[in-house]
Amino acid sequence: MNTKRKATPMNILATQIVLPGPVEPTGLRITQRELLGPADGQALVAVEASGISFAEQQMRRAKYYDQPPFPFVPGYDLVGTVTAIGTGVDPTLLGRRVAALTKTGGWSSHIVVDAADLVPVPAGLDPADAETFVVNGITAWQMLHRIAKVRNGQTILVHGANGGVGSTLVQLARHAGIRVIGTASARHADAVAALGATPVDYRGDVAAQVRALAPTGVDAVFDHIGGAGIVDSFRLLAPHGTLVSYGTAATKNDPGNSRLPVLALVGRLTRWNLLPNKRNAQFFNIWAGRRNRTRFRAAISADLTAVFDLAAAGALRAQVAARIPLTEAARAMELAESGTVTGKVVLVP
Repeated sequence: MNTKRKATPMNILATQIVLPGPVEPTGLRITQRELLGPADGQALVAVEASGISFAEQQMRRAKYYDQPPFPFVPGYDLVGTVTAIGTGVDPTLLGRRVAALTKTGGWSSHIVVDAADLVPVPAGLDPADAETFVVNGITAWQMLHRIAKVRNGQTILVHGANGGVGSTLVQLARHAGIRVIGTASARHADAVAALGATPVDYRGDVAAQVRALAPTGVDAVFDHIGGAGIVDSFRLLAPHGTLVSYGTAATKNDPGNSRLPVLALVGRLTRWNLLPNKRNAQFFNIWAGRRNRTRFRAAISADLTAVFDLAAAGALRAQVAARIPLTEAARAMELAESGTVTGKVVLVP
């Protein structure tokens, strides 16, 4: 018998951004919906910041691997304050600033989430700053420390070092004593250098530039691009090096089934691992362990807390490209996709 209490109306009218289908950014819709209050084990969060990541850029093209059916509210992650809780939830959460990894739903003024998915944000950390470290920080931390396991004194290559994940990855690596080579456009070279990486112009011969900087190869490559360039990423590895692939940006505008580029990429990486080449190739999916919900939540909480602690201590600098009102999500999406910014575009109330 299911005795879980049902949610009840709270007369909260949430402003939400809806993605109605494969549209240009101007096709995003601003809507309002009355929210139910939190049920058992849930919390109501007043959202203070939600970001625009590459995932939403793929979703609006219907190119994200396992996105929900249209229409839906995007928003991969968020930071906000808990304003109400259901039964069974720690009462000390009320009034706390928290972060959550949501995959969808974050582009809203208010959201109801499972309290077990909330991670406390350190006092004094600005909401928009903290937001840049949620999906980006978890992704960067897990790829660097859980997947590639790069050590002090080693060298890595980070593609898109000026982006949300890339800029966080560079900083985490430098904090760990790792040398970083980072690709970006020439306009972002100074910003990448300021993060502590050696910039490489991605419009040039990247492989030749990297080999000149690391003649024996790099110990890890972090590649969100996929496509044909993934071959060079693998070839640039030193013996026993690791390629971590975590996206297919090169194919985001290609027509056809959204799953095929990912499946083809994973298949290629798997075949490479079968060869006696003393190198390793992995595809990173932040949701890979979600079937074991308890272990998944514990890892997310531990890793994001580690990143937040570094940010609160000043060891990481938030890369906020712009703070744009939630109701101007179309403009924010256009800016995020323009290729002209360093860091992450953040939606705020």
